[in-house]
Amino acid sequence: MLRTRKQFAQHWLKSEKVLDAIVKAANCLDGDRLLEIGPGTGILTRRLLRLTQSLVAVEIDWDLCTFLAKQLGRQENFLLLQGDFLTLDLESHLEAFPKFQKPNKVVANIPYNITGPILEKLLGTISHPNPEPFTSIVLLIQKEVAERLYAQPESKAFGALSVRVQYLAECELICQVPAMAFHPPPKVDSAVVRLLPRPVEIPANDPNRFEELVKLGFAAKRKMLRNNLQSVIERDRLTQLMEKLEMNPQARAEDLSVAQWVNLANELN
Repeated sequence: MLRTRKQFAQHWLKSEKVLDAIVKAANCLDGDRLLEIGPGTGILTRRLLRLTQSLVAVEIDWDLCTFLAKQLGRQENFLLLQGDFLTLDLESHLEAFPKFQKPNKVVANIPYNITGPILEKLLGTISHPNPEPFTSIVLLIQKEVAERLYAQPESKAFGALSVRVQYLAECELICQVPAMAFHPPPKVDSAVVRLLPRPVEIPANDPNRFEELVKLGFAAKRKMLRNNLQSVIERDRLTQLMEKLEMNPQARAEDLSVAQWVNLANELN
């Protein structure tokens, strides 16, 4: 078995049950074009190649690229790119391979230490959403982060990340994954989630303002919003606005739904 490298946060998934769940969640259809970030030894890649028109894999580890090229290089629907996904200009690279169109779905077991930046590159941000969103994004990530993605208001896990992601996509839990499903086992449990990017339901009039407000609101989760937002609005005025919008004036950031956050931001413009 290939050795893992700590600098790339590598853990090889070995559970057949979890692999089956990931493939099922990907829901590969005729004509789908997949993007896999960090294919590792190719255990998931092999399954996906049987189901998709094309698969573009991005791997940063040169030794793994050499291994994958030997193992899967002859597959006509497989394109392997060596590099850091966060800095890679995927569209520019694909111009040299006309046979491989831009992927419409993402399926990946991603490095946990760069989950946030990967999510931002895939989804975009509140102020700059991905102009050509993926149809679906299936990711195996750290359990704690997964819980924040699909968390509902009034729960401890609901935070700024929840608002930012749920503003741009639906998020659902596919399955939980114990540490022993990997070799070597990580120090934390994991989970598979599926993100379904969609048009913004209630758009923010000023997305930059909305992002700023969410950041300030969750800066100190134990405090009420009227305290956290004092730098942008007087407490009495915020109380009046919240009452107008039928919100509890004593609410904390985690008590507001994404729609309520947007409505509040729009009233503050």
